Amino acid sequence: MARYRDALCRLCRRESEKLFLKGDRCYTDKCAVERRKYAPGQHGQRRRKLSDYALQLREKQKAKETYGVLESQFKRYFYLADKKKGVTGSNLLQLLELRLDNVIYRLGFAANRRQARQLVLHGHFAVNDRRVNIPSYLVRSGDIVSLKESSRKLTVIEENISKMEHRGLPSWVEVDIKNFKGKVLHPPARDQIELPVQEQLIVELYSK
Repeated sequence: MARYRDALCRLCRRESEKLFLKGDRCYTDKCAVERRKYAPGQHGQRRRKLSDYALQLREKQKAKETYGVLESQFKRYFYLADKKKGVTGSNLLQLLELRLDNVIYRLGFAANRRQARQLVLHGHFAVNDRRVNIPSYLVRSGDIVSLKESSRKLTVIEENISKMEHRGLPSWVEVDIKNFKGKVLHPPARDQIELPVQEQLIVELYSK
């Protein structure tokens, strides 16, 4: 399976913005964006005026890198969003937010989306009491995401749960820490998705 294997901090530096790909490290002074506020590579410190196409491309790349999806996957989400009623850009971000790996990250059971994806692939989570090991599985309103009983004493899980209060919880989900469960109350509206992306530029890019 294809996946990005290079340094994650390079992605944040390329966008000149924190994408919170490494969890707690992104909140410290060790964050690469804080230490080197320029793009990676030999010509990273050069200032360039971006064309309209380049701006659109950067917004698409930013969203794709944040959720850790491949180009073909991202394009498929866009086509699904375009077929749904409502604003295409908001529909796109809503679909990405409802991925199982992202929901687990939002609930606080994982430090970042990459870690959440690994936990799902290893079969540690269930949706409505049925084991799901597909990170791209789309969770629906009312679905309950739970951690397997045999996985509740994992060190990584205990560490993440201890930090839940500091990370905050989106209003479209609720979590039951005592029972290691979380529930999706409803699909998130655009103002409930904390993501520094101009989704309209992505729509313009794919509409050409």
